[in-house]
Amino acid sequence: MTVDRLQAAITACRACPRLVAWREQIAKEKRASFRDEDYWGAPVPAFGDPAARLLVVGLAPAAHGANRTGRMFTGDRSGDWLFRALHRAGFANQPTSTGRGDGLELHDTWITAAVRCAPPANRPTPEERATCADWLAQEIALLPDLRVVVALGGFGWDAFLRVLEGRGWKIPRPKPAFGHLARVELAGEGRRLWLVGSYHPSQQNTFTGRLTEEMFDAVWSEAADLLAYDGRFQLE
Repeated sequence: MTVDRLQAAITACRACPRLVAWREQIAKEKRASFRDEDYWGAPVPAFGDPAARLLVVGLAPAAHGANRTGRMFTGDRSGDWLFRALHRAGFANQPTSTGRGDGLELHDTWITAAVRCAPPANRPTPEERATCADWLAQEIALLPDLRVVVALGGFGWDAFLRVLEGRGWKIPRPKPAFGHLARVELAGEGRRLWLVGSYHPSQQNTFTGRLTEEMFDAVWSEAADLLAYDGRFQLE
């Protein structure tokens, strides 16, 4: 299996009836401002650099964002924040992401989500999250150079830890608590990585000032510093 073949399999998934119905309903009805566009209306594949050492884990595609454009964090305000910050930190070649084919390239970075279909009210059920977990597990296996994971929000943090635990990784007890700039080193499958938490760049957080651009930039600076650290992740 390659990352490209995995993404092709993801886009064909119809395992969750509620999510299938919702994503296709949204793609048919559309938002008025996008009525002339063809919506993706399918599971959204991850994308980026297959040799990435940095993994970004979001919650799920937005109904009129990635569910419309077919690319993670593309076409909504959360994505506007994310790609501006990644560009400032040197992880993206441009600060905007408007649609597939817009010239965006990620450097040393892979962007994914815990759930691959847009969920009603942006709230996947525990069953839907569990169904999608294997896609993320397979991605981790196909990213051998992975060293740092940034979880955008508590949902992504918890989902990532569950996936690692299911693969036999050593998860500290009590379970590491999510927080902005929370950080934990994890070990498993003959390698180590850092998990870093960030408030999600949703409008709920950015409009209220819970997440500022300075706070968000600090996350990517932390990720860059961890990648630059030459500890070689030696196992005990």
